[in-house]
Amino acid sequence: MNNLLDQIPMMPLAKWTNNAMDYITEHGQGFFDAIQENTESMMLAVTDFLLMVPAIVFILLVAVLAFFATKKKLGLTIFAVLGLLFIYNQGLWSDLMNTVTLVLFASLISIIIGIPVGICMSKSRVFESIMKPVLDFMQTMPGFVYLIPAVAFFGIGLVPGVFASIIFSIPPTIRFTNLGIQQVPKELIEASESFGSTGPQKLFNVELPLAKSTIMAGVNQTVMLSLSMVVIASMIGAEGLGQKVLTAVQRADVGPGFVAGLALVIFAILIDRLTQSFNTKKG
Repeated sequence: MNNLLDQIPMMPLAKWTNNAMDYITEHGQGFFDAIQENTESMMLAVTDFLLMVPAIVFILLVAVLAFFATKKKLGLTIFAVLGLLFIYNQGLWSDLMNTVTLVLFASLISIIIGIPVGICMSKSRVFESIMKPVLDFMQTMPGFVYLIPAVAFFGIGLVPGVFASIIFSIPPTIRFTNLGIQQVPKELIEASESFGSTGPQKLFNVELPLAKSTIMAGVNQTVMLSLSMVVIASMIGAEGLGQKVLTAVQRADVGPGFVAGLALVIFAILIDRLTQSFNTKKG
């Protein structure tokens, strides 16, 4: 049986993939260069702006946001103040701002793309059947693999890190948007139709408001997955806390690696609690 299998010629999938990548990079280099230059300039501008804000002012602003986002509960507010003060005390403030920029861009782009795609999936069974295996592929492929096309298209730096983070983190927003809209009770949709609502009116006045909780759960997962790509993105030149962790791993330097990892944990908990607070019902 093994001999029979050995006689089957090997499919040159690796060669086909390389040929496709070469074709895309050769014919789309100008397009990718324009995206790389414009996006990197915007990201650097955002980082510079964040670094211009005094650390104490930034910490106070986050504390105020946490205080009101959690309905004036002090737990997250105290955690935000102490955690951010710790990061500043350890000399990691500029790295934190670079990480904030990376997560901000990756999350915003993922949400801007993901919600419309999820809406389209909820409206078209054909499109949904096409997108489901694509999303399965995107979620199950190891994150390291996305660094290969990212470097091929955009080179080394912040932009390929954002590109890889988007591919890795966008599926939850798409899936949860589709799920949330599909779970809207049919009776409410029929009632809105009976009052003469158009398609866009049904979407924005009925479906999206009722699906908000589910969509926000997907957004929360997308933001956290974007943050989880910080260390991986540092392998291709993305600056931030992930680069500190990577450097510590390469040098087997436990202390700085632990401190940078703890800073990432603090940032992750803060982001997770803030995004979850926006999904709580008012009252």
